[in-house]
Amino acid sequence: MIPRYSRPEMVAIWSPETKFKIWYEIEAHACEAMADMGTIPRENADAVWKAKDVEFDVARIDEIEAVTKHDVIAFLTHLAEHVGADEARFVHQGMTSSDVLDTCFNVQLVRAADILIAGVEGLMGALKRRAIEHKDTLRVGRSHGIHAEPTTMGLTFARFYAEMDRNLARMHTARAEIATGAISGAVGTFANVDPQVEDHVCAALGLKPEPISTQVIPRDRHAAFFAALGVVSSSIENIAIEVRHMQRTEVLEGAEFFSMGQKGSSAMPHKKNPVLTENLTGLARLVRMTVIPALENVALWHERDISHSSVERNIGPDATITLDFALARMTSVIDKMIIFPQNMLDNMNKFPGLVMSQRVLLALTQAGVSREDAYSMVQRNALKVWEHRTDFREELLADEDVCKALSVDEINEKFDMGYHTKHVDTIFARVFGDI
Repeated sequence: MIPRYSRPEMVAIWSPETKFKIWYEIEAHACEAMADMGTIPRENADAVWKAKDVEFDVARIDEIEAVTKHDVIAFLTHLAEHVGADEARFVHQGMTSSDVLDTCFNVQLVRAADILIAGVEGLMGALKRRAIEHKDTLRVGRSHGIHAEPTTMGLTFARFYAEMDRNLARMHTARAEIATGAISGAVGTFANVDPQVEDHVCAALGLKPEPISTQVIPRDRHAAFFAALGVVSSSIENIAIEVRHMQRTEVLEGAEFFSMGQKGSSAMPHKKNPVLTENLTGLARLVRMTVIPALENVALWHERDISHSSVERNIGPDATITLDFALARMTSVIDKMIIFPQNMLDNMNKFPGLVMSQRVLLALTQAGVSREDAYSMVQRNALKVWEHRTDFREELLADEDVCKALSVDEINEKFDMGYHTKHVDTIFARVFGDI
């Protein structure tokens, strides 16, 4: 990913230096296990560990790979340059390149998952704070973009929090599923490397041994991992779209923070554009773009090939770096978001009283009017409000049929806003527990 949409901690996971360090640790731990078993001399394993503080020369490895056309062999050759050819002769014994590549990739994904999990938790914290702050801030709920019934801004934030809470569970599941390693040799039969080596390496790297590999770690695990990232990105877009709608001039119920010196347009000085959430909508597309290739990586020729490799070298860094940046940006948007409670009330009253139509409908049916007749009575008065911007309550009070079924007090009572917020505390308890 380009630096504009990257954060250093996540980028570092995917650097060549980090990759080669993990490759080295895999090989060194494998040698250690073999020495423990008496498969190789202890002094050879110890010699490999002498390189633990070496900073591997990426340019030198690339130079060797230009000749060998094989990245793992190039690395092993460079390692031998540090350890010594004779001392390094047992490195990679019985192993295959996928043992190193796949185990390393999963280590990187686990580390990336830890950062992403922290990012989701950070966003949840911001959403919870704003939900509590605006628990009772009235706004109109919309369906199909049209005024429906009253809700609160706090419930909007709470809904997004609950969605992110589910994403947190998905990320923990994805992390657990991807946290496996394989040191099983060619075609995964352990013919030339004992399963104890795999146990030792995985324990050292914080992984579990893959129960059965085919030389490569099964890619359904990776498909599930990237699918989880895709869902998280869609949830980010879900929040971003709501913020963008709220910031529209004719709505203006909320807006991104506009910093001192910020410019909204090169041509129109008055503009305040929702550029951050528009950006997040685009970044979500990039993360989701990685899901289909990950799914297509599951099927490999005769259970093993490297058609997945080129895909993962791209989508591993791209998806995790982009999502990490998006989570941080969305957290900042929510933290600094400006809310306009008065505009929310003004919007709700744009068609005075209209959002109470269902209450009147239900009251009429409870008073003995058939649902069909009640619907017709309410709708004809509602349409007057739509067309002429009159007051819905006044239209009802002037309707003889409505007044035959309901008293003036009964009609007036149906316009109490508190009716729509009476269960907010119950919903908050479901979402947040005790707060």
